[in-house]
Amino acid sequence: MIISDIADSIERTVSGAAGAAREALFEPVIRLGVTGLSRSGKTVFITSLVANLLDRGRMPQFLAASSGAIRSAYLQPQPDDTVPRFEFEPHLAQLTGSAPSWPESTRAVSQLRVSLRVQPVGLMGTLSGPRTVHFDIVDYPGEWLLDLGLLEKSFNEWSADMLEKLPHRAGGQAFLDQLSAYDASGPLVETDAQALAASYTEALRVARTAGFSDCTPGRFILPGELEGSPVLTFAPLRAGPYPRGSLGREFERRYEAYKREVARPFFRDHFARLDRQIVLVDALGALHAGPAAVEDLRVTLEDILRAFRPGRNSWLSSILGRRVDKILFAATKADHLHHKQHTRLSKIMEALVQDARRRADFAGAETGVMAIAALRATTEETRTHKGRELELVRGRLEESGKQAAFFAGELPEDPMAILAPAREGATGWLEGDYAAMRFAPAALTLRPGEGPPHIRLDRAAEFLLGDRLR
Repeated sequence: MIISDIADSIERTVSGAAGAAREALFEPVIRLGVTGLSRSGKTVFITSLVANLLDRGRMPQFLAASSGAIRSAYLQPQPDDTVPRFEFEPHLAQLTGSAPSWPESTRAVSQLRVSLRVQPVGLMGTLSGPRTVHFDIVDYPGEWLLDLGLLEKSFNEWSADMLEKLPHRAGGQAFLDQLSAYDASGPLVETDAQALAASYTEALRVARTAGFSDCTPGRFILPGELEGSPVLTFAPLRAGPYPRGSLGREFERRYEAYKREVARPFFRDHFARLDRQIVLVDALGALHAGPAAVEDLRVTLEDILRAFRPGRNSWLSSILGRRVDKILFAATKADHLHHKQHTRLSKIMEALVQDARRRADFAGAETGVMAIAALRATTEETRTHKGRELELVRGRLEESGKQAAFFAGELPEDPMAILAPAREGATGWLEGDYAAMRFAPAALTLRPGEGPPHIRLDRAAEFLLGDRLR
């Protein structure tokens, strides 16, 4: 049995290396990871991106499209037999139908392959002839990405981090009160373990709803087929030591099993194979939630980048192991602000990821930051209120379906007006509030050759793909 397992492992490795070499030489494959934390718009981004690659009339800043280098684009069969196909067609129908609505959030890994037939322009393009570039989009919950940071933390280190954060979050105190009633050094009672895990999971859900980002382990909120299993039945505890057979010792064992059986396989099977990565961030939602949520988001984005393997790729990388050579941090829902504020939103996003970008740049990866809306749901207008001109956005409200004009608040010119109070632990913004509104998708009438309307989706595509299509 052991010899057979070793032989099977060698065969898979050789086969995978041979396939990677063929792809690198003949039909290159770009694997783009799309992730983001709760309500950042991953499903909408992928759906709109694919629709706009198939019908490129709204992609002027995507140079391979506007120059005519892309001769055709088409969907290919799902390349990985064990990964579900991203449900592009149902999602697009939901977004562009007669009564459009947002699709459900990402709850598991899925994938879609878009193949681009490219004829580069110019003399060299004429000599080389057309070629096919495969574009594999890998969708996965951002909550799972956070788990990769656990691989470097012991149970005591993770517990200390979470117990320090919980008192400052909505829902955290309820778990801490329940935790104080248990003796972690006492014998394991499974009903006690289940009660503590359920209370901690509820604290994570409340924190996420309140706008906090670091809610680990990620599978507690999105358990899937693991719901109710021992690997999801633990919670942070105050430092041990814990004797054999105690609640604390069992929680520590389950935490290590979670890293080994859940987090590590995800890294090995999906994440470590990515070439490019876009991280979608609901920065406006964090601003609305307040300074504590903004600081939590900043720290979480740093942790996310540590999970990446940034650096430059060569032709050997497809055989020896991929590195993420381009990372785009995108503040989503830019259509919730008038375009005159988009530059300020981008500056805030740049400040949030400044430390993370420096680390990636040092490793040789190229990073970018921009404000986007994968599907534009609003229009702009200007009104005069009390002698002051307000730059508004108008859209259909998700809850009532009624049309409403909305002013989210004026973002500061200097992003430190946001980051400084966040780092200092302020309980509220010193000047003004930043509101958030939930708009439903607008009814669309798409002309032939046009994908859904967006803001800077073409620039995002150029950053992520453009250099591989020239």
